[in-house]
Amino acid sequence: MNGYLRTAVLMAAMTALFLGVGALLGGAGGAMIALVVALAMNAFTWWNSDRLVLRMHDARPASGPEGRALTQMVHEMADAAGMPRPAVYILDNDQPNAFATGRNPANAAVAATTGLLRSLSREEIAAVMAHELAHIRNHDTTIMTITATFAGAISMLANFALFFGGNRNNGLGLIGTLALMILAPLAAALVQMAISRSREYEADRVGAEICGNPLWLASALQKISGLAARIDNESAERNPATAHMFIVNPLHAHAHDRLFSTHPNPENRIRALREMAGQGARRGPWA
Repeated sequence: MNGYLRTAVLMAAMTALFLGVGALLGGAGGAMIALVVALAMNAFTWWNSDRLVLRMHDARPASGPEGRALTQMVHEMADAAGMPRPAVYILDNDQPNAFATGRNPANAAVAATTGLLRSLSREEIAAVMAHELAHIRNHDTTIMTITATFAGAISMLANFALFFGGNRNNGLGLIGTLALMILAPLAAALVQMAISRSREYEADRVGAEICGNPLWLASALQKISGLAARIDNESAERNPATAHMFIVNPLHAHAHDRLFSTHPNPENRIRALREMAGQGARRGPWA
């Protein structure tokens, strides 16, 4: 199953979960109230996502020789991929990492840490930034905002049921209702994380096409996943809700795939990229 189809299936599952939980816990009225509130909250975040996230991580516009070289590289790849040029930022952070943000390709930004720029070769840096461009081109920020809206609405329904008694005619009984109040937000979080992980694989694939060489990204992931596990990222630790945006988990998560991990195992991603290279992946125009 390709990344787009997998994401569609997972989003359908999230929608079905919301509708089912809404009918059982809050009824039609409660479900709509929770959805509207969650939508309003996430719409504000989505509209201001680029400024909010960049401010959280003390990002500065790329400048100086290092910043100009990074900006030129990113803009050349964006031009070759036929997409708008994003703003380019640098984070003064020793952990090698990078992320993309913005509500759509026309209002997007990419950011790389100084640790990434020091630790990787030019080709590896290009591959990492191509991965972030892929997130922008794939509208992953929008996808994650939609899933966050549904997850937030499901959590609100559980809170409504806790404080206001919920839908007393749901046929589950007290124990069933309590179990649903606990399990529904958990299930929503699992689906949300599964979508995030699926988007990482898809961004790896598209990013490899943009930079023109899957092995560049495989090499970059191997380097930065090892270094990131040993070097603290203080801004990410202060803002763990943004961890899913980075190319590798900045929070020193377990090395293996786990239910609650927002990132796939780096070894699995590297294996997929090497298989892509072995299949004669199309070289992009930038390489």
